[in-house]
Amino acid sequence: MASNPPVAVYDACVLYPFHLRNILIQCAFDGLVEARWTDDIHDEWMRNLAANTPGLSIDRLEATRDRMNGVLPEAVVADYRPLMHELTLPDPDDRHVLAAAIAAKASVIVTWNLKDFPARNLLAHGVTSKSPDDFLTDLHAAVNAA
Repeated sequence: MASNPPVAVYDACVLYPFHLRNILIQCAFDGLVEARWTDDIHDEWMRNLAANTPGLSIDRLEATRDRMNGVLPEAVVADYRPLMHELTLPDPDDRHVLAAAIAAKASVIVTWNLKDFPARNLLAHGVTSKSPDDFLTDLHAAVNAA
């Protein structure tokens, strides 16, 4: 178990794929990272997954969300919305993710959409963005170095 795990906001795109979502949640459950997300992030991955997967009910996705929140109740970030209007990103629809990172005092946003979270927009807030591959590789290296 990491003694000082990073705080990471998981973007909707990394919660969308079943296997990646499970790996990222397991890392948090095992204490390797302090995962963070919001209701908006949940809504986004669930809405997109339901739209792209015929026969997958929203009820099943809501049950998954509820299990995620149940096993990691500290992961849910609230009170981030007031920060959104001050933020600038290439896609204004992603401001909620950066606002959540700021509110959660996260050091990293884990996302496949790195172009939507450029370093110049994150630096002043003490946040970086990483692909899930780089994030998990860095976690592995940190655990092995400990």
